[in-house]
Order: sequence, then structure tokens, then C-alpha cells
Amino acid sequence: MPAAPRWLAVLFALWCVCGEAESKRNYKCPSGCSCSKETIICIGTTQIPRTVPNDITSLSIVNGSIAEIAEGIFSLMPFLHLLLVNANSLTMIKDDAFYGLSHLEYLFIEGNKIQTITKNALRGLRALTYLSLANNRMRFLPRDLFFDLDSLMELDLRGNSFQCSCENKWLMTWLKNTNATVSDVPCAGPNDMKGKRLNDVPIPPGECTSTDFLRHQSIPIQSLSGDIFSFKEDIFVAMAAPNSNSCVIMEWDHIEMNFRKFDNITGKSVVGCKSVQIENHVLIIVTQLFGGSHIYKFDEQQNKFIKFQTMEVFNISKPNDMEVIKIDSDLYFLIVDSSKAGMSTLYKWKDQPDRNETGFYSYQFLHEWFRDTDAEFVEVDGKSYLILASRSQPPVIYLWNKSTLKFIHHGEIPDVDDVVAVKAFWVEGELYLALACYIGDSKVLKWANKQFTEVLALPSRGAMILQPFTFADRQYLALGSDYSFTQIYLWDTETKTFHKFKDIYVQSPRSFTVVTTDRRRFIFSSSLKGKSIVFEHIFVDLSL
Repeated sequence: MPAAPRWLAVLFALWCVCGEAESKRNYKCPSGCSCSKETIICIGTTQIPRTVPNDITSLSIVNGSIAEIAEGIFSLMPFLHLLLVNANSLTMIKDDAFYGLSHLEYLFIEGNKIQTITKNALRGLRALTYLSLANNRMRFLPRDLFFDLDSLMELDLRGNSFQCSCENKWLMTWLKNTNATVSDVPCAGPNDMKGKRLNDVPIPPGECTSTDFLRHQSIPIQSLSGDIFSFKEDIFVAMAAPNSNSCVIMEWDHIEMNFRKFDNITGKSVVGCKSVQIENHVLIIVTQLFGGSHIYKFDEQQNKFIKFQTMEVFNISKPNDMEVIKIDSDLYFLIVDSSKAGMSTLYKWKDQPDRNETGFYSYQFLHEWFRDTDAEFVEVDGKSYLILASRSQPPVIYLWNKSTLKFIHHGEIPDVDDVVAVKAFWVEGELYLALACYIGDSKVLKWANKQFTEVLALPSRGAMILQPFTFADRQYLALGSDYSFTQIYLWDTETKTFHKFKDIYVQSPRSFTVVTTDRRRFIFSSSLKGKSIVFEHIFVDLSL
């Protein structure tokens, strides 16, 4: 039977009962209502009657101006079997609106203006067999709204504007699995779903899942970098902290679920801390503006890092970045020099104790006099490349020569100036470069036909880092600036490009590094002028 005729028939039957039992009333019937011993029918009333016998089993309120159902308002009618509140002015139903109606079997709330029903609005209605919410203005229903309705046999949801989207994913699943008879519910949107039945719409796995970044820990250390490394099944971060003239080593506490200080390597204007693992040893390379640069080695007996080597840095005036490189079986690292008079220098690991040569020694000088800012090593098409970014010219590409075992000049990336950071990443089997530009737009380039070409420009001002990172098959870019919030971009697999995802706040960020531990995922964000921040990467169920 259609929704309107069904409740009209019920109302007519109750009206007849009221007329027959008029003489049985021994209480004052509320104004605007007709009453019998067990039934009350109110037409055009402005409020729900409160002073009624507690043995009333049926209450109908029609064509009135009821705007709200207050919590517990029906608690004095515990034996209600039927409740009908149709054609009133209800806009929402709040939690526990029907508190105390444990015997209610039929509930009609039709023809109102309801847009919102809270999650626990129907709580306690375990005897309810028929529910009609027809002809309202609902677009979504809260997850598990029908959880308490153990006896439900019929549900009418017609005449609403339900969206066949993630917010109703739970409802689509529930409709497919319920034993109750449910009216056909057509999709009102989005446009490509209009006309389809709600319970026929497929929801692919993962379709209604998003992610977010929540602040997890603030570390009161200003830092230029955060280099994550693992050692003996523990996780550490090496932080270059120039304001405290030190390289701070922090260890992950698996109980407190945060970083705590482990060691402190003091120096003079420390600008870089980089970890290198050789066999079972961990080395920390510490670059400084003054006093040269040094390598420290972890000593298990002392449980701290001790000086291992003072490096040859005669051509390094202003170290800016370090890049660890492994080619075949040989280990190198590069110190990028950002001064006008310096040269970026490649160092090679030697282990020749008979010659008293165990450590890193200068191997090749690169890119003289160009204020280099950052370097990135990539392997593509069976070849090894080194990209050097500079503030005084476009990025330069070096190619590893397998005969001379040296880098040779290969070319440059045109039309990109004032690059302060360069990072490589792979998406769907293709190589990209992220170039952070302090002035002008930052760029994303793609490797194609043996060269890098621009595919995306990201508006930026004062950008110092454009960091790619991946979590659970989601590719992100973090664009960090000295003048604005850090902008997180997310790769769209359909459009094959990045879209703005969200903003996070880190004061003057200098690095974003992935930390994965205890089945949780984090981003360590260094800050030059504020606290270093750890953000947790979480999954968000959009169907909640």
C-alpha cells in the first residue's frame, strides 16, 4: 500500500475508535485532540500532549506545527504501540527522541521537513516492526541508525533526496543485507547516479576512504634536516640544529610512541647531519659552517656516537646538502656547496686499514663556483644521473661514466631558475622531479625521451622544499614555504596529476621525512624557526 494511504487508513480507523469510546474518557482531552481510552488523535496542534494516561497505546499528531521532539517527551506513554507525527514542522530528530517506548511497533514520521537524524535517534525501539520516514528532506542517514531495530520488518524511505555517495555507503550495504522489506529508494545525486536504486549502486573497495595528517608530537628543537635511519631494529632521526650548535640524535620510544633524545653531537654551526650504514656500523656525517666537517661512528660500549674521521673539506666553504650515493658496490656521498667560491665535492668510501685509510675521502669536484643548493641521484634506463640544483643557473645533469668511474657533464634542465631543492620520485612506473623554487612557481618535471619536461607548475612564494613521499600507494607532495602554510598535494590516478589536498602548519619547514613504525605512519617535519613537528598519517572512513 502506498505510504500516504496506509497512514490515512490507520488514522481513519483510530478516529472511529475515538468516536465510539468518547464516553469512556475520564480525563480532560488535550485541546485540538480527540481521545479514547487508548487512543489520542491531534490535528493542527502546536505541541505534543504531555498529561495523558500512561496506558495510551496510540498517539497521532497530524497537520500541526510541532518543530521538535524533546528527549524523553514520550516517556510517560510507555505502552504506545503506534506513534504518528505526520505533516508537521520537524527539521531534525535528536538522540533518544523516543526514549521509553520499548513497546512501540509502528512509527510514522512523514511529510515533515527533516534533514538530519542523529545516530542514536531510534535507540531503544527494539519492538518496532514498521518505520516510515517518507517524504522528508533527508540526503544522508547516520551510520548504524537502525542498529537497535531488532524487530524491523518494513521500512519506507521514499520521497527523500538520498545521495548515492560515500556518506551513505553503510546504508547501501545495509539495504543489500537486511531482512526487512524496504521501499525502492532512488538516488537523487550525484548526476551520474540519478534514477538508480540506492541498493543497486556498487561501491568499489577503498572508494570511500581518504587520509589526513594529524599533529602527533612537537619537538622543541629548531632544525635544518631530519634524517631517519634504522639500527638494531630501532628507529632514529638525526637533526641538524644550527641554533644549538649540534647534531641531535633522537630515538623512537615504542612505549610512549614518540621521539626522545638519544645523543647530542656538539659542533660549530652544524648545518647537516646525514646517516650512512656500512655493514653493521652507523656513521653520522656532520657538516659545519666553521671548524670543518666530521664523521661520527656509533660505539656500542659507550652507547653514543664518537668522532671517527675529520674530513678533507678544503674546497667546501658553505655546505648545504648531502646526498648518499651507491653505484655498483661502491659507496659515495656528495657535499653540496652553496658558496660562490666553493665546489660541490664527491667523497668515496675506502676501507684500507693497511694504508691507514678507512673512511670517506674526496674523489671528484663538481660544478665549480655556482652556489649549489641541493643534489639528487637517480637511476633510469640503466644509467646513473646526478642532478645539481643552483640559485645562479638552471639545474645541471651529470651522467656516471662507467669507463672513467666519474660523473661527466650531461646537460641541464632549461627554463627553471633559483631552485633550492630537487627531489626525485616514481609514480606508476614513471620518473618525476620535484623542484622547489624560492622565487616563482615550483615545478614538477617528467622524464620522457631521455630528458625532463615540465608537467605541472605549483604557485609558491618563498618555497624551500617540495618533498615527495608515499603512504599506502598514495603519492603526496609537500610544498613548504617560509611565508605560508605547507600545502599537501595528492596524486590523482585518473587525471595523472597532483591536486591540492590540505594545509598543515610548520614554521619555516626544511624537510619532510617518512617514518614507519609500530604499524603506524608519520611524517617528520624539520623547522628552521620553530618546533619540529611529527604528523601521523591516518585513514579516514568517509562513510561514517
